[in-house]
Amino acid sequence: MQSTTDQATLELREATTPEPGPRQLLVRMRAASLNRGEFIVGHGLQKAGTSKAIGMEGAGEIVKLGAGVAGLALGQRVMGRCAGAFAEYALMDEREAIAMPANVSWEEGASIPLVFLVVHDMLVGQGKLKPGEWVLVTGVSSGVGVAALQAAKALGAKVIGTSGSQEKLDRLKPLGLDLGLCTRKGDFQDAVMKATGGTGVNLVVNTVGGSVFAECVRSMAFEGRLATVGYVDGVLKSEIDIQALHAKRLTLFGVSNKVRSAEQRAAGVPAFVADFLPLIAAGRIRPVIDRVYPFDQLAAARQHMESNRHLGKIVLSMEKS
Repeated sequence: MQSTTDQATLELREATTPEPGPRQLLVRMRAASLNRGEFIVGHGLQKAGTSKAIGMEGAGEIVKLGAGVAGLALGQRVMGRCAGAFAEYALMDEREAIAMPANVSWEEGASIPLVFLVVHDMLVGQGKLKPGEWVLVTGVSSGVGVAALQAAKALGAKVIGTSGSQEKLDRLKPLGLDLGLCTRKGDFQDAVMKATGGTGVNLVVNTVGGSVFAECVRSMAFEGRLATVGYVDGVLKSEIDIQALHAKRLTLFGVSNKVRSAEQRAAGVPAFVADFLPLIAAGRIRPVIDRVYPFDQLAAARQHMESNRHLGKIVLSMEKS
């Protein structure tokens, strides 16, 4: 992908098959999923005026092991975060490689690593979510939003979600959405308070950004936690009610890998495997896939994503037709 100051363009290129270095795997990629942030110029994932191989997560089988790799084998099915996943072959850090349960398809495996590791960080790592607590997910029909809904329900929580599409909210009801609020504005506090018996929500997952931040704070319960994971609205600033923050003992935290080291990113994988992989293997968490595109139709997949018509993940398949 090449970036100018205001737009990013895609270009398919031939490249040599990379060689795995120490503690790396060469993976024959079978599927990879799209993530909105990497297509947004200035979002921090790519600087204007540069080009790079894109794709941030995928699934495939190991075809070569670098020096020092232990506990993984040639031919093993793995999923994980990796740079340049939109390719036939990609390198994966062994610490990021997650063995795929037998019931998980390539497309599902490609939809798990990035979003569900982020969701684990939000709900379990920093969010300390407990069974019976209330979760509010703004932009619940996004990839991260749907994953947060699924994981929160699997952990025994109750979920309120906002979306600008009533049709998408209706489609999420079978996944356990307790209350869907059709809105893109910061106007949901009254409905949230009514649903929670006046106490507010224990955890907020804000995928929208600054335009709803203040309303999220107003919707929080005593000792509530608020995770900021995105700002698709482009609003990067919002007022903070210091009195509410103080009196209700609120916790505000961000969820991002932009400035974390490889070691810091990988540190969360074992806990994710322990907490979420059994739920995935048991079918209690199953990625929602909106559409699968062939490898050579990445531009069409991106266009579909940017149209905002999708629900859940959009996947690129490297399988030969």
